[in-house]
This record gives sequence, C-alpha cells and structure tokens, in this order.
Amino acid sequence: MLYLAAEFLTRFVSGFNLFTYITMRAIMSALTALILSLMLGPGLIRRLTEKKIGQTVRNDGPGSHLPKAGTPTMGGTLILLAIAAGTLLWADLRSHYVWVVLGVTLAYGLIGFVDDYRKLTRRDPKGLSARAKFSGQLLVALAAAGYLYALADRPQETALLVPYLKNIAIPLGGFYIAFVTLVIVGTSNAVNLTDGLDGLATMPAVLVGGALGVFAYAAGNVIYSRYLGIPYVAGAGEMLVFCAALAGAGLGFLWFNAYPAQVFMGDVGALALGGALGAVAVVVRQELVLVIMGGIFVAETVSVMIQVASFKLTGKRVFRMAPLHHHFELKGWAEPKVIVRFWIITVILVLVGLSSLKIR
Repeated sequence: MLYLAAEFLTRFVSGFNLFTYITMRAIMSALTALILSLMLGPGLIRRLTEKKIGQTVRNDGPGSHLPKAGTPTMGGTLILLAIAAGTLLWADLRSHYVWVVLGVTLAYGLIGFVDDYRKLTRRDPKGLSARAKFSGQLLVALAAAGYLYALADRPQETALLVPYLKNIAIPLGGFYIAFVTLVIVGTSNAVNLTDGLDGLATMPAVLVGGALGVFAYAAGNVIYSRYLGIPYVAGAGEMLVFCAALAGAGLGFLWFNAYPAQVFMGDVGALALGGALGAVAVVVRQELVLVIMGGIFVAETVSVMIQVASFKLTGKRVFRMAPLHHHFELKGWAEPKVIVRFWIITVILVLVGLSSLKIR
C-alpha cells in the first residue's frame, strides 16, 4: 500500500524513492510489526485476562505446567495483526506471492482461532477434533498449492532443489501439489507441537523466518540468484518484506511470551506461523533447507511419531514424554534451560542452512 504511494510520490519528491527499495521496506515492515506488537500487547493481555480467556492445562502433561493454568492465551491474534499490518503497508501488493502466503497465514490462524475458542468455551484442552483441524489445513494448503502450480510456466519451476549440490533438482511434475501441501501442513503442525514452553516456538520461528527472508531476497534478484546458483523467482523478493513482518511480530510477541509467559500464542499463532514458514519456503523453493533450519520443529514432530508408533507396536515408550521438550523437562532440565538450548540449536541450524547459499 505505502509502496505504491511512494512510487507515485517519487515523481514529485525524489526523497520518497527511498521507500521503494525492498531492503528499506523490509526494515519498515519489521519495525511496523514490532512496534504494533509492543503497543497492543499490554491491552490485549489485559482484555484476555478480563474475559478469562486462559490456558487449559492437560492432565497428562508435566506437573510443572499446572501453575500455567489460567494464563491468557490466543495471543497469536497479536502476531497475525502485526504480520498483516507490516505486509499490507510495505509489500508490493501486485505480487501474487504476497497474497498466497498472507492468505495461508491468515487462514491457518482462523483454524487455530476456532480450535482455541472451542477449548475455552468447552473447557476441553483438545479443542477441534483432529479430523476437522486437519481437513481445514489440507483444504487451504491444496488451494495454495494449486494456485502456485498454475503460476508455474516451466517444469523446472516445480522441481525440488537439493541444497549444497549445484544444478541438482528432482522433477515433481504432478506430484508438486501433493508435495507443497505436505510442506505447508507439516510445518504448521510441527510448529504447533513445538509450542509447549514459554517462547520455545516463537524464537525459532523468528530465526527461520528471517533466514527465509534472506533466501527470498536472493531468489528475487536476477544478479544475486545467478551468482549464488539458486533459481530466480520473479516477485519472490517481496517475501523478504513478509518475513521481516513475521520476525518483527514474533519479537514483539516474545516480549510478553518469554519465561515466565504473560500470554501464550495458542493454536491461532502456532498454526499460522508454521503455515507461513512452509508457504514462504515453497515460494522461494527452499523446502529442504527449511527442514534443516527448522530442525527443532522436525525433531519435536518425529519424537511424537516415534512415541506413538513404539507404544502401539510394543506397548513401551521411547521418551519419558513427547513432544521432545517434555522429555527433557522430566529428565530434570529447568524450563528456561530447555528453551534457551533449543534456541541455540536453531541458531546453529539456521547458519548451516544459510551456508547452502555459498556451498554448492
């Protein structure tokens, strides 16, 4: 919105040209989302508290989580508002990719909102049925995948890139839609599973989102993409503005979500953040790099799969409790230690993922 205004005003005042540069718009997008989160956060927390919109703690969870009962939840609405504001104000809204990624984010946020609302109104920590939630996620992801497939002009645009290997891509053809759906739905649920401790999912989402923004900037620039040996994706640079908004919104929310949390993001935030990361990775064609950088999300998801499979097949549990962060809690790690160590691991994995820009 403001980008188009700046483009127009540049004809009369050259100084407005500054706001047409994508790097400046990314900075402004991040600042807009960050400041909005910090400004609206206290009021939102106060209102959630007044309305008694508090977290319901599962009886089968760690006992140390019982004091968290009643902590305001659904704070992810703040993240969604900040992301939407930063993106709509500073991105080039003529880009198809902006609307696809923002649409996935808001739609997944809506699914999470309904899930959270049912948990609160029914005082049932399970919320929406797994089938209903998955069906909603699947429909949104299929719609996004189908649209992206329709936008692709050449078979190469739907191939899966292999990081660290030069000019190696796996043709997906008709399987592209199924693959994209898997990436978006899988990432959304992985982030949701990770969101079990104060700030545990927030900071990794910020770090991975910021790194994907770097890939978006490179992929959207003909010169940089050619130099780095990655595919040029026309219009993908606008994902930098979106990722900047995501990072700013996440950091602003983390101010209130850091241990001990004043508010939880709920499914409205976790599902949306995961869907956003998956959608951006698909647009910039870095799905496998997302697996590397989001290794914490992958580990949390795999731990649940292993736990369920092991218990069904042998009647025994591999972990003391799943997802993985609960296992370490029950081993005696203090909650802040689990959180910070998972953050450190994410920093390392993000650096490994970014190295694929040069190592080929």
